[in-house]
Amino acid sequence: MKAPAYDLVVFGATSFVGQILTRYLAEHFATGSDSLRWAIAGRSAAKLEALKRELGELGQGLPIIVADAASASRLQALCAQTTLVVSTVGPYALYGEPLIQACAESGTDYCDLSGEAQWIRKMLNRYEAVAQQSGARIVNCCGFDSVPSDMGVYFLQQQAQRQWQAPATQVKMRVKTIKGGASGGTVASMMNLVQEAMADPVVRQELINPYSICPPRDGVSVRQHAVKSAEYDADFASWLAPFVMAAINERVVHRSNALSAQAYGSQFRYDEALLTGDGWSGRLRALAVVAGLAAFMAGAVVRPVRGMMQRFLLPLPGEGPSPEAQRAGHFDIRFWGRTEQGQTLRVQVTGDRDPGYGSTAKMLGQAAISLALDRARAGVEPGRGGGFWTPATVLGGAYIDRLIRYAGLRFECL
Repeated sequence: MKAPAYDLVVFGATSFVGQILTRYLAEHFATGSDSLRWAIAGRSAAKLEALKRELGELGQGLPIIVADAASASRLQALCAQTTLVVSTVGPYALYGEPLIQACAESGTDYCDLSGEAQWIRKMLNRYEAVAQQSGARIVNCCGFDSVPSDMGVYFLQQQAQRQWQAPATQVKMRVKTIKGGASGGTVASMMNLVQEAMADPVVRQELINPYSICPPRDGVSVRQHAVKSAEYDADFASWLAPFVMAAINERVVHRSNALSAQAYGSQFRYDEALLTGDGWSGRLRALAVVAGLAAFMAGAVVRPVRGMMQRFLLPLPGEGPSPEAQRAGHFDIRFWGRTEQGQTLRVQVTGDRDPGYGSTAKMLGQAAISLALDRARAGVEPGRGGGFWTPATVLGGAYIDRLIRYAGLRFECL
């Protein structure tokens, strides 16, 4: 069998995040930090050529592949040319399945930045056994949802094992500060999720199940706390508000625990929230966040209001924060963990760019590079074969090293 021409292909390179990712990879490979054969792909040759021109010298000689997410034959041909595809084509619930199917059937590794739990569950049901047989490693959620959460808990658990030879059986993740904008693609994914939930009671049930993407025979049923309204957290001396990304992040962390043979404990508990501060001002900020989320959800449900929001208030697909706004963005996330014996520790994870775009592109890029190099070097994680993995379970500590060295993230014990 002829060896693939490329180690890595960026599919959806001309999308908003795809352009950021392509530039990041071009700059990263230009420094000589890593060496891979790579290409960009999308449905429009003209747009791909325009992207190459925008890259200037960095884009010279960069191969392009024309492939449409709706064409099974084009996607099969794409997979035949590479060992890994990194996809930015969302909403994934609308456009992502054909590529997952093509990768699973061909044995091609795959990663994306999906945060759509209901879609991931469908893909698990339909293609996990296929990927396990073919050897394809499928890794969703390699962006802001859910790398800081998944790798932050992984890092905390490594510290707990090092200090006490025991896991932290309870972990809380709290967003201390976050600065960044939203893109039209993210908004479209959220709108689609709301519409799916309204139309399908099965989706609504999955959205309240913290184990919805865990293996069906995992058997864990520990009751999990979910922050749904303003509440006070004595461990952080702060009021809390719901964190919109918790819906996917909590599920990814529980799947990591399940795939690791309950390395975090069979009674592991985990929840996420926003810190809004102490006192009356903190409580008022928490209540304001709750009210804002409720208003967004209500508007997304009512069709005329949804249309008005999309037309006048929300970014359109292809729109997002400017390069200056991405550079000005940042995030600071705190973790608190407690072992079964009562020992506690705190961890901080920070990023130096807009979380959803500037940082996400770097997280996704390093996940793709790590997977590609892993395959090229016959595996830094022996025994990790085909199937649907999480960032923590397939990339591990080597990925944290890459995030620190190349992606502007910091992982620190406090």
